[in-house]
Amino acid sequence: MNELDGLFRKRVGFPENDILTFEKLDSMLEKTAKSLPFENLSIISNETSVITKESLITKILVKNEGGLCYQLNPLLYFFLVENGFDAVLVRGEVYNYTTMDWSKLGRTHVTILLQHEGHTYLVDTGFGGNLPLKPVPLNGETISSRNGEFRVKMMESDYGDYVLEIKLKYKDTEWKIGYAFDTKRPLKGLSELNEVQGIIVQHKDSRFNKHPLITQLTSDGNVTLTDTSFTQWINGKSSKEKIDNVKFKELAKQHFGFQEL
Repeated sequence: MNELDGLFRKRVGFPENDILTFEKLDSMLEKTAKSLPFENLSIISNETSVITKESLITKILVKNEGGLCYQLNPLLYFFLVENGFDAVLVRGEVYNYTTMDWSKLGRTHVTILLQHEGHTYLVDTGFGGNLPLKPVPLNGETISSRNGEFRVKMMESDYGDYVLEIKLKYKDTEWKIGYAFDTKRPLKGLSELNEVQGIIVQHKDSRFNKHPLITQLTSDGNVTLTDTSFTQWINGKSSKEKIDNVKFKELAKQHFGFQEL
């Protein structure tokens, strides 16, 4: 067992000696979603670093931080490959429901495509609270998890050839587009991750370079922390409280394990 495999299993609570089969991906993705927060604190504190396999291991598995899609999904990708899976990283374009249009940032979502027994599946642990928690086949089949319903449909657009559609439990009454992605353009190298990071850090329309955000799934819902509010979803019911900077640090430690901010 190498460093990444052992550290990843320890961080998410997946048994050290358990062989990771396709059938066990549901359990592993659930554990990962409840262990690795989706967060932008290194961007807000101006402490981003060049993305390498080693820097991802250090940030997420040694320092016990989280990250955004271009950090969380590449780390999961490396873990899957080292456990014998056939996978690639691809880029996607997120749909913005505030503006009812595609993101102005371009293809800045990074996700995973996995091949298994002649079928292709989408695997994503870096889409905030919108995680499928299971591999989603690219054949249109609806996959249900405790987080909601998910499906991938073929749809040609300027942003790719497929879209992920989402219907979150307790939150959505109709299907919504999460993002489009291009199966024909896998990432050629980690330089593309650094390109994505550059856009997220610098673009004026980036939602991740203005205010701190931490969100993570829990056993019975999810929690979201910003610099002004703390929101909890528990069994379909939400509560929201206004907070200050002192409370932000307390909650970041209590709910997400950030020791020093």
